[in-house]
Amino acid sequence: MLYSTPVENIMNYRQLGGTGKSVSALGFGAMRLPMADGHVKMDEAVAMLRHGFDLGITYVDSAFGYCNQESEIAVGKAIKGRRDKLLVSTKFPPGRAKVPGDYRRTLEIQLKRLDTDYVDLYHFHGINKNTFHDIILAQHLLEDAEKAKSDGLIRHISFSFHDKPENMREMIDTGVFDSVLCQYNLLDQSNKDMIAYAHSRGLGVVIMGPVGGGRLAGASETFASMIPGGAKSTPEIALRFVLSNPHVSVCLSGMGSTVMVDENTAVASHDEPLTSDERARIEAAIVEQRKLAQLYCTGCGYCIPCPQHVAIPKVFQMMNYHRVYGLTDHARGEYKKLGEKPEELNAAACSDCGACEKKCPQNIPIRQQLAESHRILAAVSH
Repeated sequence: MLYSTPVENIMNYRQLGGTGKSVSALGFGAMRLPMADGHVKMDEAVAMLRHGFDLGITYVDSAFGYCNQESEIAVGKAIKGRRDKLLVSTKFPPGRAKVPGDYRRTLEIQLKRLDTDYVDLYHFHGINKNTFHDIILAQHLLEDAEKAKSDGLIRHISFSFHDKPENMREMIDTGVFDSVLCQYNLLDQSNKDMIAYAHSRGLGVVIMGPVGGGRLAGASETFASMIPGGAKSTPEIALRFVLSNPHVSVCLSGMGSTVMVDENTAVASHDEPLTSDERARIEAAIVEQRKLAQLYCTGCGYCIPCPQHVAIPKVFQMMNYHRVYGLTDHARGEYKKLGEKPEELNAAACSDCGACEKKCPQNIPIRQQLAESHRILAAVSH
């Protein structure tokens, strides 16, 4: 545990863009609630959520499909008796929009699960440029959202984003959305400029994946050393890094235990997430690590397609996670997934033809590094 007496910490609060709402710096992501046999352990999950609320968390985030469609039910039970003190966020899956009225029908299902009359922030879930144009705009779902808002079923229209950063600008510029949920962490800062832009346009910015989807949890020596004596774990540094961005309103954490709630709440109670000197150290260290990673592969993709369908850039990306960032368990787990798609195989499929090396602008000995990568990444971790 990061702090022995987390209940003595005082949660920090921020403004959620131009909504006029004050919100806890830490949000409770309800996608990793405790489960058994495919079902949420309801009593345990509700107690854990309420514990987070008792420690000052006021933002809770769910979605239609989370936890076998039981996350919203757990959240609904947990918010009883304190609904007016919380901001409840959930999401509409665009894939459910088949015929007119599906947006409203889905929202009504979710309101029933949550056992509430309204949702504070209702997101279009995980959208990209194609989804935005081919489903949301084509089926006039923004109009459906505005109608639900005018009817009092939702307070704020939002979207969660999974696409190239430059494609976020069009969605922000519609003027329809009050907040955006996107990824941003130590390893992936690609959305940094759009986060600042969204903030400048009055949107609240909610961050998911602050610990890199769990990748950073195993890199204590690499990242915790960035603040000598100032951090007890990499997840702590990861949260503090995200919260030190002045354009971030809320940092979501998918928490599955009371210990995690205590630890993360303590981090979000820092008076100052990172000093300017600490953040500068981290930024400098990340730049150096990226330079080191690029000594092995820049990810330019000139080496593909491979005649044997080896996913060369992905293999080397995983190797960089191991070699540069110390994320060995994550790298090996991702490496095992290669082969699930016939067009993306691991390094064992290399026929030693050398076609890739003729195309590599860095003159990397690709065949040699593929063999080394397979030897390391295919090994069983202990």
